[in-house]
Amino acid sequence: MLVDGMALLFRAFYATAVTGQFMINSKGIPTNGIHGFVKHLFTAVSSFKPTHLAVCWDMGSKTFRTELFPDYKGNRGEAPVELIPQFDLVKDVVSSFDIPNIGLAGYEADDCIGTIAQQMKEFAHVSILTGDQDILQLLDESISVILLKKGYGNYLVHTPQTFFEEKGISPRQMIDLKALMGDTSDNYPGVRGIGEKTALKLLQEFEHIEGILTNLDSLSKSNKTKIEKDLDMLHLSRTLAEIKCDVPVCCELEEAGLLIQKEKAVNKLMEIELRGLQRLLPLEEAIIS
Repeated sequence: MLVDGMALLFRAFYATAVTGQFMINSKGIPTNGIHGFVKHLFTAVSSFKPTHLAVCWDMGSKTFRTELFPDYKGNRGEAPVELIPQFDLVKDVVSSFDIPNIGLAGYEADDCIGTIAQQMKEFAHVSILTGDQDILQLLDESISVILLKKGYGNYLVHTPQTFFEEKGISPRQMIDLKALMGDTSDNYPGVRGIGEKTALKLLQEFEHIEGILTNLDSLSKSNKTKIEKDLDMLHLSRTLAEIKCDVPVCCELEEAGLLIQKEKAVNKLMEIELRGLQRLLPLEEAIIS
């Protein structure tokens, strides 16, 4: 199981931050995000029983995507002051479980997940735990995606088949879908005036962007004009949308075996005053195979 650490941490933080429950410990450090992260992590482990586990992280806001398009994710504000100390501390907690933390400056967690998923699918089925639908482009017969839903223990599990049933396109076509319609969350426009419905219809008919461009004259005048007007942004948006699967990171299978040392893990939880979480640790079923 590959875990999108940022997705879990942010989800956990904002779920309690809205009511001001930052769980500040005796050292003055907020721990609400970490508490929810651990709960999400081990609830999923209990549900899906992976034998191996690694957590991937963003390593700062500057990436190759912001170099290509400075406004990429430019609509997102600064992290709340209560969250900032939890970024490093949550990785310490993950380390105390002997679970690898993986991240590389210049790339997003998704790129690390994509790279390791491609490396590992030769040896094992890979499941990806996230709340971010961008990762659905990685789906194949050896890679499934577990999307977090509201609350704990609620998931939508996607395979290539379920994705096709929902969208009517293949997972890889999702890259071109986002290139056409843009992504308001990541703040890139795609082709202005083309939404998801039109983008899906074009991809179902012409398969990919190259097919659409080859058949521009057969499009409606309106769609043809929109695409011709935003051609450069279409190509740039495609680059921004595609998860890189050749990032210089790796994860050895033997390093990711789920085997938690109880004393080490509990000591870390006690140190930062995360009481009550040790009951979630998968100590009985933790194995390396």
